[in-house]
Amino acid sequence: MVLFLLLGLIWGGSHTFITISLTGLTPSQLVLARLVLGAVVLLAIVRLRGIRLPAFGRVWGHIAMAAVLGLVAPFLLLAWGQQHTSAGMAGVLIGAMPLITLAFATTTLPGERATWRKTTGLLIGFAGVVLVVSPWGSAPGSLGGQLAVLGAAACYAAQAVYVCKVLSGLDIVPLALAAAQVLAAAALQAAVTPVFEWREPTFTWPVLVSILLLGAVATGAGYVLYFRLIRDFGATTASAVNYLVPVAAVVIGVITLSESITWSMAAGAVIVLLGLAVAENRLGAVPSEARRAGKVTAR
Repeated sequence: MVLFLLLGLIWGGSHTFITISLTGLTPSQLVLARLVLGAVVLLAIVRLRGIRLPAFGRVWGHIAMAAVLGLVAPFLLLAWGQQHTSAGMAGVLIGAMPLITLAFATTTLPGERATWRKTTGLLIGFAGVVLVVSPWGSAPGSLGGQLAVLGAAACYAAQAVYVCKVLSGLDIVPLALAAAQVLAAAALQAAVTPVFEWREPTFTWPVLVSILLLGAVATGAGYVLYFRLIRDFGATTASAVNYLVPVAAVVIGVITLSESITWSMAAGAVIVLLGLAVAENRLGAVPSEARRAGKVTAR
């Protein structure tokens, strides 16, 4: 339970770290720093555990694609989007990622069939997202920033489906796959960073601490904690951290950044989580052993 709460706080707090980091870095600079630090931490852990990265070959093309979908693109969208919306709002919108993943999986994976339960859950979740965004004007931030964050959630979902469809059948240790993806993402982001806006970084103590927490903890150690939860409690229980992340993001944003919470944001978050619970059949059902051992999507 302690590790579960810790991971929820780390991933929920990452949105606050992004907001603070952006006071000293551009979005592309922040993403590069985050990925480099995350890669250093994961590669060190992989080496200490004697785990080998995948051999260079065709598989690295798939790893690069997964890195773009799950790291480079969503990190850039998040960093840009959070310039135009609050950290709490970003956390709530990212909380819709499992629902988007379910929608993508149902339409692209042969083993995932559309059912009334899944469809009902998706519709409930969609209503919650609309309420959170509140296009009629009551939500904090701009619509463009909120759509960028939803785009990041869609990228995470696309990566999860891609990994499940292309990489899950390969004999690769999950932690090695995570390290390889972050390494590939760091290299790709280093290549494209000169294309984006560049300004001289401003390294205040809050900015430095936020960058370190984002890179070494949220991007690096977060993967390790997640795989530890999977090992100890199963994939179904570990994936339930998605319910905690939006709550942690809002609470941490209020405490550290004095962000405000609107009624539509709070109500929408509850509806999104309800839709997710319905779609995943978590209400009043004890997960079976088959579901506990189910496939895990990367975050």
